[in-house]
Amino acid sequence: MPIYEYVCEDCGATTESLRKMADADAAVACERCGSARVRRAQSSFVVGGSAGQGASLPVATGCACGKSHGPCGSHRH
Repeated sequence: MPIYEYVCEDCGATTESLRKMADADAAVACERCGSARVRRAQSSFVVGGSAGQGASLPVATGCACGKSHGPCGSHRH
């Protein structure tokens, strides 16, 4: 299961939650102030290499063509 990051719109605190992908946008409360005004943050991940030599890359959010059918290379235009 992935770890999602959420940012509180009231106090600015970041909260992490280990949850299923299907539950990524389910309600979560801020761990600092308890507010329900929390939005999911854009996350990044580390691509492995030798120990301590990973590269941080942005998470793919869809196809470069702007459609929501997955990353390019998995379909033809």
